Amino acid sequence: MGPLPLAVDGKSSTLVPTDDCHKKGQNLSLKTKKTFAAASIEAEKPFDFFRTLLEGTIAGGTAGVVVETALYPIDTIKTRLQAAHGGGKIVWKGLYSGLAGNLAGVLPASAIFVGVYEPTKQKLLRMLPENLTAVAHLTAGAIGGLVASLVRVPTEGYGSFLLRDLPFDAIQFCIYEQLRIGYKVAAKRDLNDPENALIGAFAGALTGAITTPLDVIKTRLMIQGSANQYKGIFDCVQTIVREEGPPALLKGIGPRVLWIGIGGSIFFGVLESTKRLLAQRLPVVQQDSKKD
Repeated sequence: MGPLPLAVDGKSSTLVPTDDCHKKGQNLSLKTKKTFAAASIEAEKPFDFFRTLLEGTIAGGTAGVVVETALYPIDTIKTRLQAAHGGGKIVWKGLYSGLAGNLAGVLPASAIFVGVYEPTKQKLLRMLPENLTAVAHLTAGAIGGLVASLVRVPTEGYGSFLLRDLPFDAIQFCIYEQLRIGYKVAAKRDLNDPENALIGAFAGALTGAITTPLDVIKTRLMIQGSANQYKGIFDCVQTIVREEGPPALLKGIGPRVLWIGIGGSIFFGVLESTKRLLAQRLPVVQQDSKKD
């Protein structure tokens, strides 16, 4: 093949394949720009801070209560199976025993997290370049988690929260948002409830797998009690790797991925459907004030 200096004077060239290749390159660039534009589509919508906060708070609280209520009996059965010795029988009554106490923590924590996450995400999407949407989602998730820690930490402990829960929340929401963006671009339409639930399941499962080592470390530190087998997080990691091998950091990854995947499906499915319902039902106030 010869050189490709075609159409210098604006006339068409006989090297059509080269011209086509150039056009394809331009089209690819345009498609990339459209992808980033679609990724930040939320930033183009009118931003009402208090409305977004209210919708996020209600939707987050609702999703948290639904997923906790749905999975609580399964968690109770799992706990009783683990506690049963030998051929001991499993008690099938009272599967919802203790649910009210759990909901007392889950409801405000989920409501605060999503209530802070949504307006923070919208603000960051307007501040950051279009190709940094993942940074906006990750940062918003971390900020939402820190604010929600005001409710969660007194019951779970701050060390436990920083080690596992804060990274988990930020990563899960970031993965979920990025998957939704990609799906929207490919499908060229908004997602329906089953699709949101499916993406939520995948985001939850993937995040569960990524954070399994953190969960293992947290569990080891919690169950050591007064024995003080580990001096801290890094000593715990080194001891596990040295004595049990690196695969020990992934113990329980299968059940964890399955469990969190189911939870993610329910949570995000309910979250998006509730947000959509609220957007339709809640009155729009002071629209004229948005023009300035």
